Formats: sequence, C-alpha cells, structure tokens
Amino acid sequence: MTMSTMARLAVTVGVTTVFATTSTLSAVARTPEPKAPREFVSLSSVDPTIVQEMRYVSAHNFIGERIDGYRQPVCIMTRPAAEALHRAQARLLSQGYSLKVYDCYRPQRAVDHFVRWAKDLADERKKAEFYPRVDKSRLFEDGYIAEKSGHSRGSTMDLTIVPLPAVPAPPPRPEQESVPCYAPQAERYPDNSVDMGTGFDCFDTLSHTDDPRVQGAQRAHRQLLKTAMAAEGFVNLPEEWWHFTHKPELFPDTYFDFPVARRSVAGHRP
Repeated sequence: MTMSTMARLAVTVGVTTVFATTSTLSAVARTPEPKAPREFVSLSSVDPTIVQEMRYVSAHNFIGERIDGYRQPVCIMTRPAAEALHRAQARLLSQGYSLKVYDCYRPQRAVDHFVRWAKDLADERKKAEFYPRVDKSRLFEDGYIAEKSGHSRGSTMDLTIVPLPAVPAPPPRPEQESVPCYAPQAERYPDNSVDMGTGFDCFDTLSHTDDPRVQGAQRAHRQLLKTAMAAEGFVNLPEEWWHFTHKPELFPDTYFDFPVARRSVAGHRP
C-alpha cells in the first residue's frame, strides 16, 4: 500500500468516525424527554387557588441548589390526588385558610440527586438551617434520605396552610439562612404559612407531626392541616408534618422520571 493510499484511507476513516459520532450525538439530542401519563395533571388546572411555592426549583432547600429534573415551578400530581386536594382546599377556605404546596410529583432523577448529595459528607452548605442537630452521615439510617420516594409515584405532596388573605413572605435577611429550622418562626427563614413549629424539610424530630414538645397554636395548626387532609383520603407521614399521600394510590408501584415542567402534562385535561 502506497503512502498516498494510506493517507486517503486515514482521512476516510477519520471522516467516517466523526460522522458517526456526530450522528450519535444528534440522535441523543433528538431523543424526547418522557412525558407524564395522561392520569397526571397540573394542580393549577384543577384548583388555581392553592398557593404554590415549589422549593426544589430554587436554591433554598437542604442541598442549596436547584434540584435535577425541576424545570419550572409547577405542581404536578395524579388527577385523583389533585381532585381530593381541591376538596380539602374548599374545606380550609371556609375556615379562612389556604393550602400551599412545597413539592408534589418528584422525578426519580431528583431523588438520585438527593442520594448523591447525602453521600458527599463534605457538602454541608445548608446544615445550619436544615439539619443542625443531625450528623450528615446518619441521613440514610435516620430515614431522612432514601433511594426511592413516594413522591415519584405522583400521589404524594408536601404542603402547609397560609392564613387569608395570602400575602407574600418578606424577603429573607442574609443571616436567616443560618438560623435553625426549629427556631422561633420570627427568626428563621421567612414563610407566609402559619407557625407549624418548624420550617419545611426540617431534619429534626420536632418535625414529627405529633411530637409532644409541640403545643399550643403550633400543634393546633398541624392538627388543622391533618384533619382537613384526612377527610379527603390523605395519610400523613408521622415523621413529617408536611408530608401527605392520597390513598389508594393510582400508581403504587411505579416511580416516574419525567421532568417537572408544564410540557410534561401539556394537553392533559383536569
């Protein structure tokens, strides 16, 4: 084989390799994101009066950055759960309150983000606020982080109640992001909700719904939320006053991974 022939062959192989690589990348880029089954809807299409503050779209959460899979601040859930939440909202509106959701459907990639973070013991950016009394090495053992979440099945949500008229929370002061989530409400990161005794996602035993140390108005608020939700078929997770699952679940054994975005439920009628 002559040198010129070898050179032409090398160029041909190189071009072919580049073309194949480019074609593969293009095919990957063209692969559409998964969409939600038609049984999923945006909460606002069922009840636009429920306040939404989707915490994992923002950097104010226990990790300190936007969570994987959260593209837009939209609450998505199964239709039966959304309809039941609408009924609970009607009950609370008549008492001068509104529901406010912090998180609804959660993609598996977000749960995977939580797991990666929990395994990185050096990353404690948000410890002072969200888990000051818990050693990060115990997050799995103590049940704060798991490799699967009921949120990914579509019928679980995290929420609170706000007094009417619902007014926005004041902007936080810089030092408030270091105040423990169980501090007095006036001191910790601002929220327009009633005082529940701790903030949302507070990794602490004070977050247990019926912790005996939580009394007075704080306990009454927790019971108000729990009662309104239970009346519509929601079951509370005892370790988290904010965590509820609508029963029976529409997808009890399926963990979805479509992104939290309006396009995931585009065209789905309530």
